[in-house]
Amino acid sequence: MLDIPSLVRVHVDALIAAQNDMGVCDAIEQNRPVGKPAAMSAPHLPKVAGIDPAVPPPAHTHAPLPSPAAHTPPGAVLQDRLAGWVSDLTTLHELTERLTRTTVLDDALNELLRAGAALVGARRGLVVLEPADGLGPASTTGLGLAHADLGHIETVPRSATAYGRILDGLPDADGGCDLMADDGGLDPRHREVATRLGYAASYALPLCTDGAGRLGAAVWFYDESAEPVERRRYLAGLYIRHAAEHLGRLVELERARTQLATVAEELLPSRLPRVARVRLAARRRTGPRGGGDWYDALPLPEGALGLAVGSVTGSGPSAVAAMGRLRASLRAYAVMEGEDPVAVLSDLELLLRLTEPARSATALFAYCEPALRKIVLAGAGHAPPLIVGDRRTEFVETSLSAPLGMLSCWEAPSVELTTEPGETVLLYTDGLLHRTGEPMDRAFARLHAAAASVPKAVRDDPDAVVDHVLTTVLPDGLDGADSAEDVVILAARFG
Repeated sequence: MLDIPSLVRVHVDALIAAQNDMGVCDAIEQNRPVGKPAAMSAPHLPKVAGIDPAVPPPAHTHAPLPSPAAHTPPGAVLQDRLAGWVSDLTTLHELTERLTRTTVLDDALNELLRAGAALVGARRGLVVLEPADGLGPASTTGLGLAHADLGHIETVPRSATAYGRILDGLPDADGGCDLMADDGGLDPRHREVATRLGYAASYALPLCTDGAGRLGAAVWFYDESAEPVERRRYLAGLYIRHAAEHLGRLVELERARTQLATVAEELLPSRLPRVARVRLAARRRTGPRGGGDWYDALPLPEGALGLAVGSVTGSGPSAVAAMGRLRASLRAYAVMEGEDPVAVLSDLELLLRLTEPARSATALFAYCEPALRKIVLAGAGHAPPLIVGDRRTEFVETSLSAPLGMLSCWEAPSVELTTEPGETVLLYTDGLLHRTGEPMDRAFARLHAAAASVPKAVRDDPDAVVDHVLTTVLPDGLDGADSAEDVVILAARFG
């Protein structure tokens, strides 16, 4: 964040030095032109909060003092300049504060474009995120430009655009460019696109950090031949340096999230198995830090099917790793003794208690015989399944049990049920309920209502059933919003 008081103090010192300079006062009294005193030449700003002092100061630091004809006391002139500096730095502080509050990369890019447009006096612009190390993420975001406009701009040869030269590391790539100047040096395609989109000049700046190097470039477009004055260039330069550091942190965070999500996906089933007389569908939504919610579906001997969902406490890489170990262990126990879900969860609880005593988990395992539409299930601190059909929508009554790892010896009875032809059984994690933000009783009621409202026309499709329940329980994008709660839904429709 910019240290505004320090910057203001530097300018105040320069003003005081100028006001106390007897040569300036004598020149005013003798009605002589005032030369620029040494104290008023571009002040040597200290490096504050990562701001490079080499950035040129505002244009008004070079302006000569007014002539005596204006009858303006020199102190008033200096106070006006100080007021201008304070106003500029206050604006800069507000813009950097707004940028710092963004936690999502796309939001930060949009805020950068809006703030930059205000600072350089433009109406439209775009920012290209293209880290030099090639590890991504890469994107193009526009301000006041439709997707078609961005497509037209991308047809211009990269070397013919200011931001393209920045991304290619060419010297003197940043700065203003009058696209309508008839100097013969502008690429014909660039001139054609500029005419079509109605811009006549541009101003580009690189997005670079000391640690990550080049992250991308930003360019703003003017409707007429124009270029930001030195004061605007100075403020934009300060802002863009701060913005690059913030974007660098968000890029690293986005990379970590992507890597964690990739690992989590690799630890879950790559595809659901095909088993006679049953159709499966699954959905999973992961929070930004990565969580330990999981699901599984595996064919078992004699045409049986094992279904499981679970949740490991914690978040981040350790929870993802624990989730992978727990799921792999449950698969092994299910193959050996899947017809007894209580035995499967008992073995899983013993393993968890011996290998990870500081961690707990909830789990539900169901042993299914599709030919008979028979299900035997047991749960450990997990939410009850939900049956969805034409004649009923109801939760399966299961006994209350503790999560795995919470007691010295876990045990709970199993439950047996038979589904009707065409009914769907929904297994889910409690993240689906927690994301609603409501008390658990209301969250369960919302889930029941969502399942009961599945249109009859799509009840034969488990994918459609899952999507309807997910978007109804979590409307307005809550199913895709960043949340500390993971969501897993596994649906099995029995024919």
